[in-house]
Amino acid sequence: MGRGEPRLQIVRAILVFSAGCLVLGVGIGLGPPYLAKAGLHPVTILGMAGFAAGLVLLALGGVGLVRVARSWRRILVVPVLLAAVAASVLSIGQAVAATNVPPTTVGSATPADRGLASTEVRFPTADGVALAGWYIPSRNHAAVVLLHGAGSTRSSLLDHAVVLAHHGYGVLLLDARGHGRSGGRAMDFGWYGDEDVAAAVSFLQTRPDVDDELIAAVGLSMGGEEAIGAAAGDRRIRAVVAEGATHRATSDREWLSDEFGWRGTLQEGLDRLTYGITDVLTAADQPPALRDAVAATAPRRVLLIAAGDRADEGNADRYIQSGATGSVDLWIVPDTGHTDALRTHPGEWEQRVTAFLATALHL
Repeated sequence: MGRGEPRLQIVRAILVFSAGCLVLGVGIGLGPPYLAKAGLHPVTILGMAGFAAGLVLLALGGVGLVRVARSWRRILVVPVLLAAVAASVLSIGQAVAATNVPPTTVGSATPADRGLASTEVRFPTADGVALAGWYIPSRNHAAVVLLHGAGSTRSSLLDHAVVLAHHGYGVLLLDARGHGRSGGRAMDFGWYGDEDVAAAVSFLQTRPDVDDELIAAVGLSMGGEEAIGAAAGDRRIRAVVAEGATHRATSDREWLSDEFGWRGTLQEGLDRLTYGITDVLTAADQPPALRDAVAATAPRRVLLIAAGDRADEGNADRYIQSGATGSVDLWIVPDTGHTDALRTHPGEWEQRVTAFLATALHL
């Protein structure tokens, strides 16, 4: 065997192993999400095939690298390979899943089923995407854009709409682009939020029952992050309520290293990789940090709602709040999961949110 042969074997094994990481990540990002929401869809089959092919490539490349490693170095090769698989697959998988979202459908329930009169509405964004939603007319001249979380639709917001409408607010339950009956390509990190929310606010301004100075945004999870980001650049949004908002860009996670030391630093690195790959896979621009967004929104007020059962939400929201402590309120809801505060604490959610909106909008 010539001197160059072992080196060539190493290069081949690395290339095969790297291809395995890539293919497995794509398979994980496509297969399971589509299987869960779309069943036996062509993309489901493609994703599961990628998953299987990725495992084969990883096995071939990994075995090749172990074989060419000398004696004691083999002990180090295996954990390094496992770490590489975990990091690359998690990052690629999340990025692919966020930019290749399975189709979502609006549920059968409507505002009419909750005793509320509404209109099916459609309107365009500045970049030409047709958005869809339900609009419940205002009785107090104020209105809110109500924004759902990733992989969901306006149907998931009916309970929240009922509370707000009963207090007189006009409510626009919006399907984010690529979700429900809205056009465009879905992006589950919410990077198109500025365009979608701006279009929703413009729609509300055309309504004769709504005062232009009395428009707010209320969002859950991805929708909360979209509301915060949109308010930073759109002064027509006079107040924001964001429940379950934590992160949607690299800079949102900068608190991790301070809180968790080296483990937090590793997570920050993984997030940088995830969002970097996402940036390549979408035409949307990576948005500024939510912490910077609330600073830009001040002195307009923001209410953050975090799940008490999710320590990461409280930590993330404290970091966001630190960008504008004088204008950002934080309610950490005990014994509550992600975006579940209305279900677990219905009376307190209603009182806190409606009182906050009334004060922020000077009603």
